[in-house]
Amino acid sequence: MSLQGPLIVVCDDPISALTERLTAAGASPVVEARRHEFATKLAAVRPAAIILIDGARPDQACADALRNIAAAPGAFTPIIACVRDGTAPAFAEALPVAADGKPELLIARLRSALRVRTLHSAVLHRIEAFDQTGGVMPDLAAGDALDDATVLVAGRGRAYPALTIAVGGRMGLIGALSLETAMSFLNSRDVDGIVIGDGFGRRMVEGFLVDLGADARFRDLPIAVLDHVIDEIDAERLPNLDRVVGEATLIADRLSPSVRVHAFAARLRRMMASLDGKGTLDPDTGLRTGDAFMHDLVSAIADAEDRGAALSLARISLENLAERRASLDAARIVGRLVRHADFACRDIDGTILIAFVDTDLRIAHVVARRIASVLLHTTLAPGQDRRTLDPTVAIAALKQRDTAATLIARVTPDSMVAAS
Repeated sequence: MSLQGPLIVVCDDPISALTERLTAAGASPVVEARRHEFATKLAAVRPAAIILIDGARPDQACADALRNIAAAPGAFTPIIACVRDGTAPAFAEALPVAADGKPELLIARLRSALRVRTLHSAVLHRIEAFDQTGGVMPDLAAGDALDDATVLVAGRGRAYPALTIAVGGRMGLIGALSLETAMSFLNSRDVDGIVIGDGFGRRMVEGFLVDLGADARFRDLPIAVLDHVIDEIDAERLPNLDRVVGEATLIADRLSPSVRVHAFAARLRRMMASLDGKGTLDPDTGLRTGDAFMHDLVSAIADAEDRGAALSLARISLENLAERRASLDAARIVGRLVRHADFACRDIDGTILIAFVDTDLRIAHVVARRIASVLLHTTLAPGQDRRTLDPTVAIAALKQRDTAATLIARVTPDSMVAAS
């Protein structure tokens, strides 16, 4: 895609060469501003994106204007900051790019961020149109998208423990001791960023990155590579790939803004799917909403009784499923695993309900146990211990004269029934 405009480039030094490159890439207009001019220029131009050139550390007025942009209603406005090795952006919301990197990398990263802006704009227009039809739509998730983000840390060298602690203290964490394991997690989990630590050979890392660049699913994924030369990788294929140096905490700080944007884009895609489903999908989990699940369960029971077909229901619980993060992780994993004919929802207590259509108790038990096994090996409890959460499964088959309420009651613990 060509670059959208207008763009504001903030720098105290002449930057005509960069302006020409941005214009040649399709951005129009490109507005240059010194730090002391930024607030004035911002009042005259509603930018599609802002670029902070190295040396333009925002003063108080500039920082206040940037915060207002980040918090303003409407479509997401990317802020990109050129930073040197071993540093993070002075403005915490800014997406970092190497100050000494090639202009092609900055332009590719800008394109990646503008794709999120385009997606956000489309979602906002769809929500407005949906509201006008009188539909009941779940709200777009609020709060910091970083709270929902999961970062994969791969490594087996000395830096690995420090990286997992630094990343796990800020975002959800998945650890992998090999790049093969890392790829399996990428295919089975929602991942918003990757840190490739030490302990791997250069060819192994380059092969892994080539595989990521060849898969459109991972095009905009933030990737931080520790101590490996990665100049050969095409910036358009992996625009958010960086070689990083420094302490683990600094690496986590530098990666966090890009991870936040990727997690926000994932929110938007789930919301778009919910809009496509006319509000029947929960934008937090991608599963059915509670009301939609009950409606579908009533219909499935009636259909099973008419055809004399089987129907089974499972409830999957984790030790700490009431904790929002663990519950969301489990629900999103289940969404990847359920068969096309089946449907699921996250219940109000955080447990997962799955309806298995045309499935008797024996087969449903096997399928539910397989799902629980995946949760056991891929879901971690919050906190410093990072222990796995042992899932428990309750399952029941449809009986004569069962209703949706009685079927659900047979997989619900007595303690929950008493509490309700």
